[in-house]
Amino acid sequence: MSELAMTSTATDPRRRRFLVTATTVIGSLGIAALAVPFISAMNPSARARSAGAPVNVDVSKLEPGQQITVNWRGKPVWILRRTPQMLDDLRSIEFHEYLRDPDSAVGAQQPDYAQSVYRSIKPEYLVVIALCTHLGCVPSFRPDIAPLDLGPDWPGGYFCPCHGSKFDLAGRVYKAVPAPTNLVVPPYRFISENQVRVGEDTVMS
Repeated sequence: MSELAMTSTATDPRRRRFLVTATTVIGSLGIAALAVPFISAMNPSARARSAGAPVNVDVSKLEPGQQITVNWRGKPVWILRRTPQMLDDLRSIEFHEYLRDPDSAVGAQQPDYAQSVYRSIKPEYLVVIALCTHLGCVPSFRPDIAPLDLGPDWPGGYFCPCHGSKFDLAGRVYKAVPAPTNLVVPPYRFISENQVRVGEDTVMS
């Protein structure tokens, strides 16, 4: 037998072992590559987890009459610090005749603890989802009294520029406008004197 043939015969087992090992490794990597996206798809992304998470808001620097907007579950949420005059206007019996649901009788509009004239836990602070209940437009914050475009009886509130729906400073809808119900109050609670947690109204265990 020639020297070349002997060398080839001697190295064949080693080559076979190398090829088998290499094939096994490559196959394993391929399975792992397929498995990673599959496993990842089973786990919610950080963005998906945060989308439904409660949002903590510091209201300590919010002056009376000022409003801020925060994002919760992809929706704008207003937090308004109402003035004493605003609170007095909400209590006005005369004003109630302009409202479709002054007592917030539709339970789905707010949690039980917000079913009052102020529609809030603390009268001073309104927390409400900033979407018109007609077609979901974002109303404008119009705290000005009796502006020319809204008339002499306007005491301040929210005006939807899309189709003209009006809401008072508790988010209660006016009569004779397209919006059928009051603005929605989301679940929320105060976790301290000046910290509001939007999206959670009970202490989580």
